[in-house]
Amino acid sequence: MATPNSFITTPTKTPSEKSHSKRHHQPSATDSASTRASRFEAYNRLQAAAVAFGEKLPIPEIVALGGQSDGKSSLLEALLGFRFNVREVEMGTRRPLILQMVHDPTALDPRCRFQEEDSEEYGSPVVLASAIADIIKSRTEALLKKTKTSVSPKPIVMRAEYAHCPNLTIIDTPGFVLKAKKGEPENTPDEILSMVKSLASPPHRILVFLQQSSVEWCSSLWLDAIREIDPTFRRTVIVVSKFDNRLKEFSDRWEVDRYLSASGYLGENTRPFFVALPKDRNTVSNDEFRRQISQVDVEVLRHLRDGIKGGYDEEKFKPYIGFGCLRDYLESELQKRYKEAAPATLALLEQRCNEVTTEMSRMDSKIQATSDVAQLRRFAMMYAASISTHVGALIDGAANPAPEQWGKSTEEEQSESGIGSWPGVSIDIKPPNATLRLYGGAAFERVMHEFRCAAYSIECPPVSREKVANILLAHAGRGGGRGVTEAAAEIARAAARSWFAPLLDTACDRLAFVLGNLFDIALERHCNQDSEYGNKTGNMDGYVSFHASLRQAYNRFVKDLSKHCKQLVRHHLDSVTSPYSLVCYENDFQGGFGSGATSYRFNQASVSSFCFELSDGAAASRDETMRDQENVPPQKSTQQTTPGKGEEGRAALRECQLTVPETPSPDQPCEVVCVVKKELGNYNEVGPRKRVSRIAGGKNAELLRVQNGGLLFGNGDSGGSSSSAFSEICSSAAQHFARIREVLVERSVASTLNSGFLTPCRERLVVAIGLDLFAVNDEKFMDMFVAPGAIDVLQNERKSLEKRQKILQSCLNEFKNVARAL
Repeated sequence: MATPNSFITTPTKTPSEKSHSKRHHQPSATDSASTRASRFEAYNRLQAAAVAFGEKLPIPEIVALGGQSDGKSSLLEALLGFRFNVREVEMGTRRPLILQMVHDPTALDPRCRFQEEDSEEYGSPVVLASAIADIIKSRTEALLKKTKTSVSPKPIVMRAEYAHCPNLTIIDTPGFVLKAKKGEPENTPDEILSMVKSLASPPHRILVFLQQSSVEWCSSLWLDAIREIDPTFRRTVIVVSKFDNRLKEFSDRWEVDRYLSASGYLGENTRPFFVALPKDRNTVSNDEFRRQISQVDVEVLRHLRDGIKGGYDEEKFKPYIGFGCLRDYLESELQKRYKEAAPATLALLEQRCNEVTTEMSRMDSKIQATSDVAQLRRFAMMYAASISTHVGALIDGAANPAPEQWGKSTEEEQSESGIGSWPGVSIDIKPPNATLRLYGGAAFERVMHEFRCAAYSIECPPVSREKVANILLAHAGRGGGRGVTEAAAEIARAAARSWFAPLLDTACDRLAFVLGNLFDIALERHCNQDSEYGNKTGNMDGYVSFHASLRQAYNRFVKDLSKHCKQLVRHHLDSVTSPYSLVCYENDFQGGFGSGATSYRFNQASVSSFCFELSDGAAASRDETMRDQENVPPQKSTQQTTPGKGEEGRAALRECQLTVPETPSPDQPCEVVCVVKKELGNYNEVGPRKRVSRIAGGKNAELLRVQNGGLLFGNGDSGGSSSSAFSEICSSAAQHFARIREVLVERSVASTLNSGFLTPCRERLVVAIGLDLFAVNDEKFMDMFVAPGAIDVLQNERKSLEKRQKILQSCLNEFKNVARAL
């Protein structure tokens, strides 16, 4: 491999024509023609293998660069020694073309073969030169249609054996363009520039940059792009094409010498080559084409000697004028690079061969394992345990793989899960960090906080007078002094069961979706860990059926957790809404309530303690949420008292208590019997003595009246007393509803969902998957590994490795012979 300092450096001292000719045309005693040919052939075979198997080897190569119509195609034809109308298909504008030119004295006619796509094999020789252009065009169009792109970096490899071409390998790249052709994407010029830079960037490649002679150095469009790749032109050969067009502008020696030196633009040590090629595109024989190339070189030199007053500095510039000088220089420089890189290439090949051999052994073990049930069970269990461990790590908190790629925002979770918004919630719930892409434990906590926000945004729904009357009078009929409290509590319990049940189911479904996403993320973590540490013990790639069964087992586990958690939270809901629950009668309830439902308006500040806001615009979002949302856990500053037991209730009792007599028959006159309390247990009767009804006591006296022989509640015409009583019951029901909500959300649901989802994933996942997949007999177990296609995938992969090993070993043997010759 070429060292970073082994760049092309054009000689600073101008060689004489004699020395230049000797340097390029006479081989040294230690580097015979046969040695150079074998070295060149070894690199060609290695290059073909690298293209076929995607190997990135530092093979010395020549890369042709330049704008469209700057003469790259004509230069390739001149190097080959024959024309094949390559310019007609604009081959350099869509895919790179690797031309492997092999000098074969026995090949009097060109023998051209194309390397098969995704293979190191070459096809049959192409007889007609015109068919070469058609093959290049068809292959380019087929690949671009398949990849749905306008350009592709995947090269076409063509091997040309000919008696009149040099031993040279050159990569023709797409030509730079300023504007896309009609029907192409507008970003095509940028894609071409990016691809060419990628091809030219490796330091082991020699760059041949072509530019028309009519373009001044100071106004060159693409020279700056070359400078970005090779700032000092140390590995760049600059070629001025169509030089004959510029010769007509020179009349004096100082003009042509100044132009040939390119001083002030390319640096003192950079000498460009000046090349002119035949312009006649008529069909001519190959011999005539080569004669025309030589004739153009002769005519250019004659014009410089005779057509310019005073001639030109022949000693300084003649080695860089003409196509023949450029061809000899490129062939010599490439052979020099091959010789320098041979030892490093040999060492790299030995390393690659050892790697492929190791991979082959691993693949053989995997194939053998398909018939060894015990070993296959061990590998499968290790793999499942690894996935379970990664799931636990993601729940505990991890940032690998990248959350930006694998995480999801709140909106994405709602959309992809198909659950959508929270049932019964009309406002848009935006929990802190809603826009951040989270997964694992972080996403779980965000959903939990979103559930809290949704729960506290629900108020006790309005109740009709008829419902209140039905509930209240039924309690009054059963007697006792807690009719109002019982009625308000029953209204709150019914509302809580109706509104919180679907909310709890939605929370379980959302949390199950978060956990379900962890399977693919755990797989990615497993692959990354194997790649980082080189541990392939538990790798089960290729066993498609096993992967499907593992995924199904994980999904079943999460689904069962969700079902179990739904049952648990429903049980808690039933408990707090039971008539036997004391939730509605606790006087010193932690986190007491104010007088009325309006004290439970949403306060973002109190919710922020549950979740840190890390997303952009956190302050603005917090202020907006404080304005728009409501119902969070209430502040702890207010002391709660059971409805009917406060100072207001006691004052009402002191003022008056009513005893309503037995309802008279329709034909009896109605009389109101009022009993005014003197002291506890003693009453003064006013009017005829009647049997005292069982519904006397407490605030019930304020809520009931005897009118026209019947019991009426809250009639619209009964006055302000009944209206205020209805409002009081609704207010009490709202307080009971809020108390039930806080007990449910803060005391029960949060801990239940954490222990119901996260703890089993940490402690029981590997056991559950193991029982599901491995607690079966061998026959059923092997069904996951002998499914159609599983063994075939492994066999095909092994064949590919075997083929790759064979080619690399062949290249290694060739380079060993090359090394001995050195």
